[in-house]
Amino acid sequence: MRMQAAELFEQKIKPPEVAQRLRVSLKSAYQWHQLWREGGVQALASRGPSGSRCRLSPRCLEKLAGYLEQGPAAHGWVEDQAWTAARVATLIGRKFHVSYSISGATRLMHRLGFSPQVPARRVAERDERAVTVWKEATWAEVKEPGRPAGATSASRTRQASPVGRPGDAPGAGAATPRS
Repeated sequence: MRMQAAELFEQKIKPPEVAQRLRVSLKSAYQWHQLWREGGVQALASRGPSGSRCRLSPRCLEKLAGYLEQGPAAHGWVEDQAWTAARVATLIGRKFHVSYSISGATRLMHRLGFSPQVPARRVAERDERAVTVWKEATWAEVKEPGRPAGATSASRTRQASPVGRPGDAPGAGAATPRS
């Protein structure tokens, strides 16, 4: 978009019209115009993605992908086979001596084609059979019936009656069929 703006500025088109044509804010168009005046087309060229660069080398990223492929149990997490973002951040710290936040580990996992798993938090003593029996028997009795399947409306108000509305009021002709 910035390059299109540069082309328009070269054609002596003013920032307000550039903003309108490119559907950007007037402020952006004026900023781009100033950059273009000071440094030409190169000043409007993209500088690449923003944000901090990856702290792991391509070789380390390859190794990390291999570690993730091995699964959590191979690295000491034997209670379940879920790669959580916290575990991946810990693994990165252990293997590469680089500190990553949970959100940074999540982004890194996505970049490598993995997604963090959220383990189900269940009590170890949970009795699945008792839960199933309760759902089928007790819950069915205490659950309130849902809304009837009739016509429902998302609005809490009713449409006003057009009767008695002045002829020039908004929506006055809404009740009359069109010919």
